[in-house]
Amino acid sequence: MTPTPPALPVEISVFERGWLSANNILFIGRHGTAVVDTGYCSHADQTVALVQGALGNRALDRILNTHLHSDHCGGNAALQQAWPGVETSIPPGQAAHVRDWDAYALSYTPTGQECPPFRYDSVLQPGTTTLLGDKPWQVHAAPGHDTHSVVLFEPQDGILISADALWENGFGVVFPELEGDSAFADVAATLDLIERLAPRTVIPGHGPVFADAPRALAVARKRLDGFAGNPGKHALYAAKVLLKYKLLEWQRIPVSELRAWTDATPYFGAMHQRHFNDRGRGEWLEGLMDELVRSGAARREGEWLVNL
Repeated sequence: MTPTPPALPVEISVFERGWLSANNILFIGRHGTAVVDTGYCSHADQTVALVQGALGNRALDRILNTHLHSDHCGGNAALQQAWPGVETSIPPGQAAHVRDWDAYALSYTPTGQECPPFRYDSVLQPGTTTLLGDKPWQVHAAPGHDTHSVVLFEPQDGILISADALWENGFGVVFPELEGDSAFADVAATLDLIERLAPRTVIPGHGPVFADAPRALAVARKRLDGFAGNPGKHALYAAKVLLKYKLLEWQRIPVSELRAWTDATPYFGAMHQRHFNDRGRGEWLEGLMDELVRSGAARREGEWLVNL
């Protein structure tokens, strides 16, 4: 039987957003308010409305991002516009790219995704603590899915904000591997970190809050072993994830436009060249679409691909 997560402290609200937008975690403390991760830009108005509805007459004091993938920080600009005095904190590794707004270095151009420019005011330095909901939360480096990601841990109640380092049934695409870097060992080290923290409650980047961290870690390690033993399997998974993610945004797209998008998206070219160049790009894309259809994630309607 799956353990039921303990009730979260009253100062924490989790807005579970699905897969296009990461979960938003809102803190309303006696002395300050904060939101961790802000979703994708196409949901930004909804993010602002959710935060406003929960805060009532209070202002949003802080935005924190576990990492800077578009589904975790796409609402930053809209929240900064709604609350101009809000302080925004990001992991330090890409601070210069945010300051100078380098959409390629921030992964938005390589993935074919969007993120409106936003400012940052401070960094979430691993090894420090930050006050959220009147309690100190530890900041831990969590490379793997993203080289610069952090996770946040509150030891008194044993609550972990795990971002995409650990979901109930896996973890996020290991993006450094798509760039030709070796990062599966970083994923393993981050899973070991989470095991040492021994959280009683996990708030993941996507999916529901859960309690059985040991089970989730076992599932994640099994998946990691499969990817490390067969990097092509990980690349295929990543390609399908990127395609499905964009389909979540579009909902429906002519196949000709989809082909043009993949041709213009650097990660697809890199994955094809590194792992699938025994097939032409068009044949490979047809195979990816067929796999989405077979899995029930999409359907073909003539020359259109439709999200399911």
